[in-house]
This record gives sequence, structure tokens and C-alpha cells, in this order.
Amino acid sequence: MSGDMHPHTVRASLYTAEQRRRRDTTPWTFVQGVLAIVQFAVFLVSLALVLHYLLTGEGFLAATISVVAKTIALYAIMVTGSIWEKVVFDRYLFAPAFYWEDAVSMLVLALHTAYLLALLFHWLPEREQMLLALAAYAAYAANAAQFVFKFRTARLETPDTRAVDVISQNPSVTTLPWGAAR
Repeated sequence: MSGDMHPHTVRASLYTAEQRRRRDTTPWTFVQGVLAIVQFAVFLVSLALVLHYLLTGEGFLAATISVVAKTIALYAIMVTGSIWEKVVFDRYLFAPAFYWEDAVSMLVLALHTAYLLALLFHWLPEREQMLLALAAYAAYAANAAQFVFKFRTARLETPDTRAVDVISQNPSVTTLPWGAAR
């Protein structure tokens, strides 16, 4: 017996055929890919600077600038991601395929925004500002992992998982173009 508890369960595809076509043809997919890499690079540098400050008490200005840069990158990817989601799923946020990723993104945005407000209005001492930045970064890391997992899942979809889309869009289909039978 294999480890699969339900060998006949068909997993729904992340994208319908039309959504996949829109995803593959919109320039926003490329923009999201580039911004994700840029944001991750800024995150790594900023994380090092924040940790350096927390460990040594030195470099607050550099750490602060890096957190602000990371937050700007986050805002950019959120705005363009909303546009991407609108193009692909016809809604700006909380498309069913990305509901939980978007929900955690709201927490990430809230924590980064709280950091900016604490910085601008001096609501927290320097050390606590950096701890808030670390909390925002922990949420970002979890959210980034969600998206990596989701996009990996999309890449691993096989023709048999795409069969769910074809069948759901045309119930009279009994044989699919790539040979899978209904």
C-alpha cells in the first residue's frame, strides 16, 4: 500500500485553463518575479543589519534605512501583486487560490506599517523598533514560504491535475487531449 490515503482523489488545479493563460501572458508575472527577488535580497541585507544592531548596539541608522527600504519593496510587490491577481483571477485580493497567502500578507503589511509609524512618531525606543522589524521579518519569511510553496505546486501540476479544469468546464468530455480518461 502506498502512503496515499486516497488514491482516487483528484486535486483541483490551482488555475483554470483561462487563468493559466492570463498568468502566462501578463507582464505582471515577470514583474512579480523580479520584485520577489529584489525584496528577498533587501530582506537578507536588512536582516543582517538589524541583527548587527541588536547584538552590538551599533548601526541603528543603517538598520533603519534598510528596514524602510524593505518596507518600500514590500509595498511595491503588494501593489503590483494586487494588479497581477486582478488580471489573473479578476479580483484584487483574496482570490480563492491565494486566500491564505493574501491573509498572511495583510499581517506582514500591518507589522511593516507599524514599524514605520513607530519610527516616524517615536512610539518605541530604538531597540524595540528593531524587535518590531524582526517580528515583521518573521511574518514576511512565513509568507514568502507560502508563496514559494504555492508557485512550486503550480509548476508541478501534471496534465492529470489539469484534467479537473477541462472536465469542470465541459462535463461532456470523456477523453482528454493528452490521453487521460474521465
